[in-house]
Amino acid sequence: MNHAHFDFPAKFRELYKKGYKLYQDGQRGADTYFTADETTWLAANGISTQHMYDYAEDDVVDGAPGFGNALTIETVRRDFFLTAQKGVPSEMVLDPDTLPAKSDEIDGIRWLPRIIPKAKAKLHGEMPASMMYSCGGDRNFFLTNNIMPAEFLALVWRNLEDDAAIVAWVKARIAE
Repeated sequence: MNHAHFDFPAKFRELYKKGYKLYQDGQRGADTYFTADETTWLAANGISTQHMYDYAEDDVVDGAPGFGNALTIETVRRDFFLTAQKGVPSEMVLDPDTLPAKSDEIDGIRWLPRIIPKAKAKLHGEMPASMMYSCGGDRNFFLTNNIMPAEFLALVWRNLEDDAAIVAWVKARIAE
């Protein structure tokens, strides 16, 4: 019996730990971390080797986002990929130059104009290799506003066409 869905967290943990150890040991390059079978498994779940490399790099260097956040982020992404995208990857890639500035604000909330399109790109699998969802700037936004990265990703999915609803939710969270 195939348990690919049930076993997703265990397989993800195995690959996460592998990436962490390779980065810790000095190996660099997202394309050097995983076998063809592992890369195929990642792609079948809407995850790129670059995503795994970014987690390894930031976890080794900054101690974050950590396995728990990576798993929950990729679980939301995986669900979007399998459900909304029917397992078909997007051919689009976000142009980082189109993002709002890091200092931009919505209703006094710094980074919010930037994180919304980043979250949409993450959901759709359209992040360029030069960017990471839950990078240091994103993590500062999440920590400052008491939001889990996966929670925000799920919020954006529920409100893909309604940025005002996303802003309202964030403002309500801040007010708690």
